Amino acid sequence: MDGEPRQVTQLLRAWSRGNESVFAELNALVYDELHQLAAGYMRREKADHTLQPTALLHEAYLRLTGQKQPEWENRSQFFSFAAHLMRQILVDHARTKAAAKRGGDWQKVPLEQIDLRSNDRTVDLLALDEALDRLAAFDKRKAHILELRFFSGMTEEEIGAALGISVATIRRDLRFAEAWLERELRPAGKQ
Repeated sequence: MDGEPRQVTQLLRAWSRGNESVFAELNALVYDELHQLAAGYMRREKADHTLQPTALLHEAYLRLTGQKQPEWENRSQFFSFAAHLMRQILVDHARTKAAAKRGGDWQKVPLEQIDLRSNDRTVDLLALDEALDRLAAFDKRKAHILELRFFSGMTEEEIGAALGISVATIRRDLRFAEAWLERELRPAGKQ
């Protein structure tokens, strides 16, 4: 198992350099974990959501393979990017559905991964996306850390490794970002 992350990193680097033949081997190593990530996203969606984890994962693969590959540094960076793609797919899906209903019944997402004061709260996915964008406008790192924690379920240690930041800094940034997000998503009049 210890050699698997190294093997994934080597395959990612080969893929970055244009070696398309390694994709099948890479896929075999990361598919199950990416599927679990997609399933985690879908657990936060309404039961009647039209996307399934496999469809979300396959859409992420289509977007990933349909673009020029970045210079992958490591496995954590790849999973971080995949988590971001899945977030964008769900946001795009929610926007399309909301537009079709003229803005009604946007998707609700529980904030169970974020240690807010009330774990049973749900938030509008589009409002969450917009709040993360606002946070990124003045502190991109904190927004990215929150995205990795909430959407990909990465641990503080994994986030630190992916971003090259100490765990203490990750914890400090998460506390700030979670408090900021809670304030931003609080219903009007309850400030």
